Amino acid sequence: MAKDTVAEIKERLSIQDIIAPYVKLHRAGRSLVGLCPFHKEKTGSFHVSTERGTWHCFGCGIGGDGFSFIEKIEGVDFKGALKLLADKAGVQITTIYGSENREEASKKERMREVMNRASEWYAGKLPNSPAEAYAKKRLLADDTVRAWRLGHAPDAWRDLLEALTAEGFTIEELLAAGLIKEADGKRGTYYDRFRNRLMFPIRDATSRVVAFTGRALAEDDLAKYLNSPETDLYHKSDILFGMDAAKDAIRTRGFAMLVEGQMDVLHAHQAGFANTVALSGTALTDRHLTLMKRYSENLMLILDADSAGFKATARSAELALRAGLRVKAARLPEGKDPADLISEDAKEFTERIRDAKPIVEFFLAELADKERDPHRLLRSAENIVLPLIAAIPSPMEREHFIQAAARTLSLSSEAVRESLARLPKQGVVAGVTNAPVAPVPAKRSPREFRTEQLLAVLHTYPETPLANRVKSEYSRITEAEHVPQAVPPEAVLFQTEQTFGEDPTEGAADELLRAFEEIVVREVYQEAVADLRRAEAAGDVSAIKTAQEACAKLQLRLSAIG
Repeated sequence: MAKDTVAEIKERLSIQDIIAPYVKLHRAGRSLVGLCPFHKEKTGSFHVSTERGTWHCFGCGIGGDGFSFIEKIEGVDFKGALKLLADKAGVQITTIYGSENREEASKKERMREVMNRASEWYAGKLPNSPAEAYAKKRLLADDTVRAWRLGHAPDAWRDLLEALTAEGFTIEELLAAGLIKEADGKRGTYYDRFRNRLMFPIRDATSRVVAFTGRALAEDDLAKYLNSPETDLYHKSDILFGMDAAKDAIRTRGFAMLVEGQMDVLHAHQAGFANTVALSGTALTDRHLTLMKRYSENLMLILDADSAGFKATARSAELALRAGLRVKAARLPEGKDPADLISEDAKEFTERIRDAKPIVEFFLAELADKERDPHRLLRSAENIVLPLIAAIPSPMEREHFIQAAARTLSLSSEAVRESLARLPKQGVVAGVTNAPVAPVPAKRSPREFRTEQLLAVLHTYPETPLANRVKSEYSRITEAEHVPQAVPPEAVLFQTEQTFGEDPTEGAADELLRAFEEIVVREVYQEAVADLRRAEAAGDVSAIKTAQEACAKLQLRLSAIG
């Protein structure tokens, strides 16, 4: 069962074992500290507690346990994190699945093995091949070729098939993985799907090979690019090429760059734009957007500058806006794709990225440049720009772009709003939800705030002279027999560790206790004053005298504290 697997993983792996491969940690008091992998920072605000098995970043305010860390850093759900950590811990993976699903899980594992082996085989065929010559012609560096594990599918019909069946893989497994095909009209005759091509392995977000794209090496090949068919591992609507290599850069740079092809991705990474990903033989989908939103809610579109690319940019932008992403676009020279421009002038590409505009402003500028006829400009803007404005979730941002459109089109803002109101209503993108507005936390009283800090001391330093003193003073101050048992939030516990250090003295919390006592006494004093006012209003002489005495005692106590 999954629950048993979780417990076994936690027994075998400490929180330090899980996080250390991603973050360089050093000891700082009771915590381990490092630079947060989820946002840019120069001073470490990412804290790990080996005692509690938790982590928290004071910079971006997020935290959790080892599983939540893997979910966020690898961009997977809980089941994905469970699988990764089970592999790392050496826990039998079949314990994750119910018995009825173990056979299916075993088939998928076998398919992963054959895809990984195929990738290795293609890569082994690359040296001194026509594919290597083509990669050099396209100015791909040797380091890039190695890092992305590019390969060569020889110009032969059955080389891969014979090599992998000789290693024990079956025809059925190769078919299921999309590596071979059955010949038309020749039942039982099979051949390699990819032949005479430069091979690009397609990986999922956890760097496992799930498919391939092959670039034709023969000029007369009608299929310039050939993709793997959909399989149990590969669903092209779920996969973004390069995401496994780009996710950390997307997270730290704060935005993803979306291009059209694998060659564009490789050249972008080679030029330092490691936050670049590409589609794999399909249009942008809601599931692609869900994947990107795990790492950033900012998207930059860098699609081809031809008319088809222009329309694709508009479709992609509207979908992304409806999914709650903030979208920009960069303009490329006519007839150039990112790979071409980077190869010819990487500096110009960098400048164009720097000059990228919010998507509405991008299309307003593009349409104004292309359409000289005012009436045609209005019609184009109505068809392309207004749906983009309507797709923006934020009312303030939407108003900003309504005014921008009005200025560019020489219209009133009211005219733009009226046209927007006439657009067909669009639903929320399936499978993608905008981040809910976080509820404003209830305002805590000073007493609640200080109580939480004292409880954090008790939980962080149990059974110590400091904890005993805090318990004793808390009871004296509040006249309560027992200290509350509530466990403070992780952020408060980490902050307490940083404040008091590894081995605090018995009196380390005295200043906190003094502040707590002053708050408690002032609350009681205010209640006593209220009692006095009520007694005076009622003309109750006895009650007035009692209230006056209580107020005097509390004033003396406050004077002693302060």
